[in-house]
Amino acid sequence: MPEKFIIQGGKPLRGEVEIRGAKNAAFPILAAALLTKSPCVINNLPLIEDVFQMLKVLEGLGAKITWLGEREVKIRCSRVKLSKLPLDIVGCFRGSILVLGPLLARFNKAKIPPPGGCVIGARPIDSHLDAFSQLGIKVSVKNNRYHLEKSRKFEPKYYTLTQFKKEKPFEVVLKEFSVTATENILLYASSLIETTILKIADQDYQVQELIKVLKKMGADVKGAGTHTLRISGKKKLKGFTHTLISDPIETGTFIAATLATRGNVLIKNAELSFLDLFLKRLSDFGAKFEIVNPKTIRVLPSSLKIDKIQSLPYPGIHSDLQPELGILATQTPGPTLIQDPLYEGRLKYLDVLNRMGADIIFCDPHRAIIYGPTKLYGTEIPSTDIRAGAALVIAGLIAKGKTVINNIYQIDRGYEKIEERLQLLGANIKRVKE
Repeated sequence: MPEKFIIQGGKPLRGEVEIRGAKNAAFPILAAALLTKSPCVINNLPLIEDVFQMLKVLEGLGAKITWLGEREVKIRCSRVKLSKLPLDIVGCFRGSILVLGPLLARFNKAKIPPPGGCVIGARPIDSHLDAFSQLGIKVSVKNNRYHLEKSRKFEPKYYTLTQFKKEKPFEVVLKEFSVTATENILLYASSLIETTILKIADQDYQVQELIKVLKKMGADVKGAGTHTLRISGKKKLKGFTHTLISDPIETGTFIAATLATRGNVLIKNAELSFLDLFLKRLSDFGAKFEIVNPKTIRVLPSSLKIDKIQSLPYPGIHSDLQPELGILATQTPGPTLIQDPLYEGRLKYLDVLNRMGADIIFCDPHRAIIYGPTKLYGTEIPSTDIRAGAALVIAGLIAKGKTVINNIYQIDRGYEKIEERLQLLGANIKRVKE
């Protein structure tokens, strides 16, 4: 039965909150279990819809999944079958694209429908397909399915001076900084005995986490933290045990929620190492916070003035945190230019804010100007995607009157029991069945 949030705004957040495991880091690491027949153990999993969906994909393929604790799972993929891939789940869940690399590594072929996910603009998988074709994978489309198969005869193309060196590794140049394309090539190349050079590689937190796991499995990956990776794989990879890092995006969300409500919250088990620019810009805007230790931050009541928000690939401000900053901009004096060059649908939540009383003018699908401060007023609104949904929860926390947020399944995909954790901070929010 569909559920919704009902929020009575106006209460500052106060208390302590603990951050859960990183959602987007969980997907490639769960997919990595397909690369080996040995057991793999993953700890600190967030208990959210998207993680459960990824586990269903693995289980559908034939993986044996055993829960060892509340957030710890053991996966054994000794008897997976390509023909059992649950195409219905893959077709509605974008994170499932990350099984493509492991399936190609294991079976030399794969077939998937276009993956689903959040409605934040066009997100084709062209970068994935182009990258795989550079590694000799034949790509075709039949009956709305992508068919990929390893070519028996493959002559690699070279884009740089690599071709003039004595050793000639495979070379892949990504079309753009794509997190999931980087991860897919890492997963596939880790099973090749040949060396692969991957250029224009993304280096956000989920990529760096995956590299740690692949090294534990026996692959040799050099260049972590840079945009050029050198991967020397093995035909037989080992199992692994890994504890997920805390979610940097969830950390940023609770920081923004505290600032928006002028609260005072201690955020524990936080992942701050991937939020350098986010925290720097918040400080520039006037945010007050104390970094107690590398995993703990206290956010204090602050008066902000924001001039410009721009999301960029890592180490820039993450696109997933742009909506939260947009909420803050409605409460600060003067105009704020907000720009998201990555997704043309990422600014759709600003339409909803205008319905709540914000003063926002759209320049184009990627840019808008927010004029503040404006009072927000509660109304009934939709949640179109994970991050916009979380941002609109924050809007409800500062709005006058009652805010009703529908389609909260989208929020549940990325945030574990967010209403219960906000309640512990004093928020007046409840979940009800429609």
